[in-house]
Amino acid sequence: MGLTLTEPELYLGKDIAGIVTFGIAQGVACAFTRRAPDKESDNEDALGLIPCGGNAAVLVVADGLGGLPSGKQASSIAVRQVSRSIVANCSEQGAFREAILDGIEQANQLVMATGSGGGTTIAVVEIENRTIRPYHVGDSEILVTGQRGKIKYQSISHSPMGYAVEAGLLEAGDAIHDKERHIVSNIIGASDMRVEIGPRITLAPLDTLVIGSDGLFDNLHAGEIKEIIRTGPLPAAAEQLLQACLARMTQFSEVLPHKPDDLGFILFRPQ
Repeated sequence: MGLTLTEPELYLGKDIAGIVTFGIAQGVACAFTRRAPDKESDNEDALGLIPCGGNAAVLVVADGLGGLPSGKQASSIAVRQVSRSIVANCSEQGAFREAILDGIEQANQLVMATGSGGGTTIAVVEIENRTIRPYHVGDSEILVTGQRGKIKYQSISHSPMGYAVEAGLLEAGDAIHDKERHIVSNIIGASDMRVEIGPRITLAPLDTLVIGSDGLFDNLHAGEIKEIIRTGPLPAAAEQLLQACLARMTQFSEVLPHKPDDLGFILFRPQ
């Protein structure tokens, strides 16, 4: 296990050279973010690992929208505001829900106030005593898998494809190849932004949580991701996940998913 975090660790539009590993919330977290292969402009993904005492934390992944101006600025604002809200309320028992929602709402107002037209998705998970709760806006996703490969939770992307899969109108394996998969129907930076709050989930000792931008979930099927991350030391699983995703981005295939994009993800596993 790497350094145990006592202060927020934020990656705002930065490239990380390799997997970084931290002790946090009585568990271990591995994080990575890097711009798309061969991309010359900035990385628009941002990450936050925010400890709150020894047994609690909030993990954040935001994905600034490509094709819109100031995507990097929007994702950085979102992660920074959530972090500030958590730090300001960390001493209050049971304050995560309000702090996360306040941080996202503040970020939404700030992004709109820039007037740049930029936007970002966000996926947030609170962790306290091995119990987690997910929150998300857009198509950055959250997934929990058990050691035996059962997917215990997966968020629903706020997109036409995500809703079609959830309604049974489209198979997930087909949706990942759909030409309209990039369309997102809910973002930070919009007056009608809404936050979806998931259920509380108690992690078993060997469960693994992954939070990722669409750079991860548009290149690997959920079943592939869970098979990579469910067993073995977490840093090794994170490295394998990274290499599998980069291979998809750099090797075009008529059959397998292939979408060069900025990549950001955090894995967490309780000790």
